Amino acid sequence: MDPYLRDVLDVCLRLLHVVAGIAWIGASFYFIRLDLGLRPPRDPGPGVTGEYWGVHGGGFYHSQKHTLPPEPMPEPLHWFKWEAYTTWLSGFALLVVLYYSDAGARLIDPSVAGLEPWQAVAISAGGLLLGWLVYDVLCRLVRDDRLLAVGVAVLVGVSAFAAGQLLAPRASYLQVGAMLGTIMAANVFRVIIPAHRELIRAKEEGRPPDAAPGLEAKRRSVHNNYLTLPVVFAMLAGHFPLTYGSGHAWLVLIGVMALLAFLRHFFNLWHRGVRAWWIPTLVAVGVVALALALRPDDDASGAPAATDAEIGAIVQGRCARCHSGITAPLGIRLGTAADVRARADLVATMVRTRAMPPGNATGMTDREREALLAWLASR
Repeated sequence: MDPYLRDVLDVCLRLLHVVAGIAWIGASFYFIRLDLGLRPPRDPGPGVTGEYWGVHGGGFYHSQKHTLPPEPMPEPLHWFKWEAYTTWLSGFALLVVLYYSDAGARLIDPSVAGLEPWQAVAISAGGLLLGWLVYDVLCRLVRDDRLLAVGVAVLVGVSAFAAGQLLAPRASYLQVGAMLGTIMAANVFRVIIPAHRELIRAKEEGRPPDAAPGLEAKRRSVHNNYLTLPVVFAMLAGHFPLTYGSGHAWLVLIGVMALLAFLRHFFNLWHRGVRAWWIPTLVAVGVVALALALRPDDDASGAPAATDAEIGAIVQGRCARCHSGITAPLGIRLGTAADVRARADLVATMVRTRAMPPGNATGMTDREREALLAWLASR
């Protein structure tokens, strides 16, 4: 793909993806809060099971939950689905534009697995579908949500480990996040919206609605709510090489996702009126523990000394291909030892975690990495 076209698509699709994702996650947060905060209605009407009072925007809002279709059916009836569909479609388009079309550099790392580009793309796309199928089967077989949470955790763990063994480290995090995002979008498309259609169809046919689809839709909505923060982290993790560049990146991913899901549980309890402050306390302890475990060893005393000229040659051979001219990623130009010195901390992180070059496309050797780190440490 033409690099300029890729950049244009990246800007447009990423902006669409982020805005749609904000709308989708915001709706999830709001409606779960609304549902958990429902109180018995003061003046119960037919089919009203709870009400919620709020103040916002200079006025008071009175929300009521009807488990049965109201009489008459209100118009317009607002659906909350396009946020989910747009988020997934734009996210998958980004995956195609940035990773599948350049699989050799972004999806594959020869030091991880010797895959052909088409094999990496097939593994990634197949993993998205397989993740949904396994999750859906678990939901149908396991009715206890506590046991289901264990099953989903195992699914995420296995997926993270498998992605880490097959794909480039940065891509492996994105793969797990995309799998969870696919599960969330499929929940909306395959379970939640069909349940809503059943309620309306029953009203139109003059029969009592089947309660089972609605109950399952509520269940899947709660699942989506707990997955939001882990997915957001996976989508942003490409900016944090200290996580995906660690020696046990898949364990780090599982740990961070578990902490974020646990933190989401704190807010859901809060909406019910329960103040479980021990949860964010444990999450904070977990974050500190992870930060200490991931702290890099800066000892490069055993590496051979290198001159500025030798560092310049390494940079020219391994970095300048992408980091030169006006198209340099993030405007970071690396063509000389002086350029590297000016970005010392960033370059050290990228070299140490093997985040750069992407997929080690330019073939930077371990000796060159050691020389760069030793030279940077001596500056």
